[in-house]
Formats: sequence, structure tokens, C-alpha cells
Amino acid sequence: MVDLTELMENEVFMAFASYATIILSKMMLMSTATAFYRLTRKVFVNPEDCASFGKGENAKKYLRTDDRVERVRRAHLNDLENIVPFLGIGLLYSLSGPDLSTAILHFRLFVGARIYHTIAYLTPLPQPNRALAFFVGYGVTFSMAYRLLKSRLYL
Repeated sequence: MVDLTELMENEVFMAFASYATIILSKMMLMSTATAFYRLTRKVFVNPEDCASFGKGENAKKYLRTDDRVERVRRAHLNDLENIVPFLGIGLLYSLSGPDLSTAILHFRLFVGARIYHTIAYLTPLPQPNRALAFFVGYGVTFSMAYRLLKSRLYL
């Protein structure tokens, strides 16, 4: 069994922990951004959320969709679809003994790609900006999975 102090001395694991913290913080900010846009644009999906803006028919006008809110929400959902696999595979990869510089390159590329993906989604930048950012992040996660399976295959 791995001792916690041993784990904290593992440079690759600590790099992963650092970049995981950055990307999880960014993902948390996306839920805050969604709430901000919902409140400032008075756009809600649940009747109880708009009760403070009126009652009955008056409140129903706030039960709607808004392009800006939906764009932020979709960017957040895309984060969930891509960051969760990165966290699982990245954790296993970081514990498999990869080269530090290669691991940091993987982590930096993923985090940079996800941040750029969000910028491209929210600005919005023309395609293929968002698609390229998505595929860079996806490719990084796939690369870590491939390296992990290649070096530590126990099938």
C-alpha cells in the first residue's frame, strides 16, 4: 500500500493534483456563470426559481430559454463530459510512473485546451476553434489512456 507521504513526494502526482485543481475550479466557475446569466437575464426553468419575480401568469414569462444562458450551460456540460474522464485516467496515469515532463505536457495541454474551448464557446469564436480545442483535450486523455494501458497492461 502506498504511504500518503510517499504520494505527496511523487512529482507527477502533485503536478496532476495541481492541474486537476485548476480544471475543477474552472468547471465550478461555469456553474456560477450559468447562475449569473440566469439571474441577470431572468431566465429560469423551474417555477419555484422565478417566484420572487411574480406570481401566476406574471411569473410564467420568466420560464423560458435564452441563447446566452444555453451557451454557458452547454459549455459547462461539455466540461463535465471531458473533465471527468481526464480526472480518472489522469489519476491512474500519474500513479503509473510516467516521465515528469511528458506527464506535465499532457496536463498542461488538457487544461489549456479546456480553457480555450470555454473561451471559444462563450465568445463565440468561429469554428474550427472550439472543435480543435475539444480534440486536443480528447486526444490528451486518449494518449494518457493508451500510455497507461501500454505500460501497465494487466488484461
